[in-house]
Amino acid sequence: MARVYLKKAEKTAKTDSASVQDTVQKILDDIEQGGEAAARSYAEKFDRYTGPLLLDAEAIEQAAAKVPQKLKDDIAFAHENIRKFAEAQKGSMSDFELEVRPGLIEGQKTIPVRAAGCYVPGGRYSHIASAMMTVTTAKVAGVQTITACSPPQGDGGIAPAIIYAAHLCGADQILSMGGVQGVAAMTFGLFGLPKADIIVGPGNQFVAEAKRILFGRVGIDMIAGPTDSLILADGTADAEIVAVDLVSQAEHGYNSPVWLVTDDDTLAQTVMARVPELIADLPELNRENATAAWRDYAEVIVCADREEMAATSDDYAPEHLTVQAADLDWWLERLQCYGSLFLGEETTVSYGDKASGTNHVLPTSGSARYTGGLSVHKYMKVVTWQRATRDGAKHVAEATARISRLEGMEGHARAADVRLHKYYPEETFDLTGTA
Repeated sequence: MARVYLKKAEKTAKTDSASVQDTVQKILDDIEQGGEAAARSYAEKFDRYTGPLLLDAEAIEQAAAKVPQKLKDDIAFAHENIRKFAEAQKGSMSDFELEVRPGLIEGQKTIPVRAAGCYVPGGRYSHIASAMMTVTTAKVAGVQTITACSPPQGDGGIAPAIIYAAHLCGADQILSMGGVQGVAAMTFGLFGLPKADIIVGPGNQFVAEAKRILFGRVGIDMIAGPTDSLILADGTADAEIVAVDLVSQAEHGYNSPVWLVTDDDTLAQTVMARVPELIADLPELNRENATAAWRDYAEVIVCADREEMAATSDDYAPEHLTVQAADLDWWLERLQCYGSLFLGEETTVSYGDKASGTNHVLPTSGSARYTGGLSVHKYMKVVTWQRATRDGAKHVAEATARISRLEGMEGHARAADVRLHKYYPEETFDLTGTA
C-alpha cells in the first residue's frame, strides 16, 4: 500500500522564503565597515531601541525584580534539568591516548571554544527557554566567555525573564540587540565583546541568513528554517492529545509544518476534524499562525503498517518526532532521522521546548538526516595529537616518503627523508615507492 495523503501541503517551508541574502549581506557589510555606529543605527531602525546596549549589573538586577517568584522557580527547575543533561553529554566525551604501534603514541583532546554568542529570539514570542538552552550548554562545555544577545522591545528593552534566565544560566554579557546586527556585533566583537568563535541559537530568516553568510569566519550550530514536527500515531493513540500536540507546534509560525503519520484512518479523520476547532480557541496571534500553518503546510498521511510509518518519518527527517503508538522500544530502535524524539503520550514536544532538559535548538527542513541538535558537543573541538620515539616513527617515515612521492608531493617526502637520514645514518632506505 502506498502512502495515502488525506491532507497534502500546498506549500513547503521554502515556498514563500523570499531571498533575503542581498539585504542581509548589505547589513553585514555596513556593520563591518561602520563598526559600532552602524550596528547602533540598525538597532535604532529595526529594534526601535536607543538605550544601553550592554546590560550592567544594575539593569540585570532591575530586570530580575520584575520576574515573579513562581516563574523564577520554574526557570531554576528547567535550568537544572538542562544542566544535568548537558553534564551527562559532556561526560560522554573523553580524552584518550593510544599506542598505535610501539613507540607511536596518538591521542584525542576535547577543548571548548573560547567565546560563544547565544542568540535568543524575542520578537513574536519571548523565548525564555532559548536563553536557557544556549547559555547553559555553553557554560557546561567550559566556554570562557558567553554573550547572550536578544532583541529589545522598543525602549522597553529585552524581556525581563530573558535577562533573568540568561544571567542565571551563566551569560557573562547580555547584549540588547536583535536580528542581523546582533549576530554581527557578536561575530565582529563590537562594544567590547570578544569575537565569538561560534554563534548559536534560533532566529528568523534574517538571523539564519546572517549565520549562513558568516559561517567560516565564525562557527555556527546550524542554519535553521521554520520549526517542524511529526507525530507517529497508531490506533491506540488518543486522538484529542494528538490533535492538541499538532496545534501546539503549528502556533510557532505561519510556515511551521506539522505532519501526522498513522496506520489508522479513523484516527486520522478524527484528528483532522478536531484540529481546526482547537486552533479557533487560541489567542489571536497564536490562532493566526496555527491557522496558516495547518492550512498551507500540514499533512496527514495514512500508511499500511508501522514499518511504512517509520520509513515515511525517516524520509521527512523531522525536527521534532513524537511516537504515540504501541511498543515504544520498537520505535526507538527503528527510527533513524529526527532532531529529538518523544516516546509515548506522557511526553510532548512542549516539554522538550521548555523544561525537560533535552535541547530545543534542533535541525529543521530535513537536516536531521545528517546532523543532531545543539549540545555540549557543538561547543567542543575534538583535536588530535601525537608523539613518537625515533624507532616508533621509522616505518611511518618510510611509508610517508613513498606515498608522498607517488602523489607528487616531494616536499612532504623530504620531511620524512631528513629524519631517516639523521636518525639512521648507517642505513639505506628505498624511499622511491617504485619497487
